[in-house]
Amino acid sequence: MRMKCRGRTPGRPVKKTGRPVKKTAHPVKKTGRPVRAVFTKQAKDMFKNPIALLPFVIFPAVALIMTVLVAKGSDEIDDNMFVTMMAGIFAGFGLLQSAAAIISEDIEHKSLRYLVMAGVKPHEYLLGTGGFLFVAATVVSVIFGFIGGFSGVELLKFLTIMVTGVAASIVLGLTVGMLSKNQQAAAAMSMPAAVIIGFTPMIAGFNETVEKFAGVLYTQQINVIVNDFSAPLAKPLLVIAANIAVFAVLFGVAYKKKGLRG
Repeated sequence: MRMKCRGRTPGRPVKKTGRPVKKTAHPVKKTGRPVRAVFTKQAKDMFKNPIALLPFVIFPAVALIMTVLVAKGSDEIDDNMFVTMMAGIFAGFGLLQSAAAIISEDIEHKSLRYLVMAGVKPHEYLLGTGGFLFVAATVVSVIFGFIGGFSGVELLKFLTIMVTGVAASIVLGLTVGMLSKNQQAAAAMSMPAAVIIGFTPMIAGFNETVEKFAGVLYTQQINVIVNDFSAPLAKPLLVIAANIAVFAVLFGVAYKKKGLRG
């Protein structure tokens, strides 16, 4: 007895149905999704990290207290002296340490390694992490502006120089954090960097040689504008933009080298 074969009959050509063959494609990852995911993650982690959160609270609080209790009651002190001082220190000193603390926490907890293995690119991680810090720092800059009572062109110049300076400080802080093994190492590395970046403009006010060197630093450009709103804005913005470009390149190199080891 012959068995019927359900497959094609041997020797007969296979008929082409004309139907398109469905190809299994890999899902296309949208650029915005990793950025939003990292942004949300950092927003949640920020409130669990006191080292990163403290500068966003302490500097505007000190500016407010010193302005109300000291500057407003003295004829010898400018009303906005403590506002411009604390704003400059926040942008150049405190924010750098916050950014380094956040990224070093990701390295210590192996979160960075998982993100790299998930295909998160350097610019996506930078935009996600730096984006959250930038939004938070911009809010603090607005608070500084209100404490100082700035308005009109003065407020516009103040916020413009602050947000660009904040961006430079964030990228530099993230780069320092990327080069650290853990949060303790990040604190040890970011402290001298923050001191040099944050306090060099103050020393430059008393030393011409230091002032020439400080001209290439973004913090010096912040110091120039917040202390003299009549100063031209174009040159400081160009210097700060150059700082951001250099820091971004260094961050990209550090991310690729440290990511899978983090």
